[in-house]
Amino acid sequence: MTVALPAPAPSPRRRRLSAWQRLLADRAVLLGVLVLLLVVVSALGARWIAPHNPNAQDVSRRLLPPLSPGHILGSDELGRDILARIVYGSRVSLIVGFVSVAIAGTIGVLFGLVSGYSRSAVTIVIDWLTNVQLAFPFILLAIAVVAVTGSGLRNLVIVLGVTSWPVYTRITRGTVMGLREREFVEASRATGGSTVHILLRHVLPNTLAPLLVIATFEVARLIVAEAALSFLGLGVQPNTPSWGSMLADGRGYLDTAWWLATFPGVAIVLVVLGINLIGDWLRDEFDYRL
Repeated sequence: MTVALPAPAPSPRRRRLSAWQRLLADRAVLLGVLVLLLVVVSALGARWIAPHNPNAQDVSRRLLPPLSPGHILGSDELGRDILARIVYGSRVSLIVGFVSVAIAGTIGVLFGLVSGYSRSAVTIVIDWLTNVQLAFPFILLAIAVVAVTGSGLRNLVIVLGVTSWPVYTRITRGTVMGLREREFVEASRATGGSTVHILLRHVLPNTLAPLLVIATFEVARLIVAEAALSFLGLGVQPNTPSWGSMLADGRGYLDTAWWLATFPGVAIVLVVLGINLIGDWLRDEFDYRL
């Protein structure tokens, strides 16, 4: 009689190798990584990549079509180079997307850890604040706050970060509530571990996987939100190139100069698509049900 022995668990190196192999085999996520890397390199090297100053005006060369000499993607109604403005506009999108997510994630995870682990009145207050903020449509709340605080890149980042934390709080709270009665948490509590030690050492690491997936999708959502606010004139200052403000400037020339709105729109679509493809891959990697 033969007894089947359980298969040995794969080593961490083997698991990392298989994840790397799955990444290389997934053409969709490779496309997303390529697009995101292209945008990051363009944002970091905008000074050397952009063919012109994005704010340099030349009315004598206004509304030039794509593939014109000196203007690969054409020029706008003031003679400014479209390619240069798209390259510099990638800085605004990336700053708003990643910094706002960092702010929202920090606030949301902190509130989620406290409300999920504590059984005090603080939990009730945090839950009430979360429900109140979720009751307001996100874009309307952002418009109202920006209208009060004023436009500008710094205010825009803060507003989008402060208005986006509830999703992190909800996810963190649900995960923490499922972990606070687990054996390893009880063991740490029984050996005299402080609440801060338990949260940071045992609870927080077990909540990072779903938070990373959500943060990836939130970057794409906030990039679209920044473009929408800039389109409405509530984003960055007019002299700062932004994909949303370029869309707003080109909407009046759709019949005569389609490239003014088409190319920044394509840039938004490609960046958001690339980030979402990466988010889908991260979800498949971290979701044990898949």
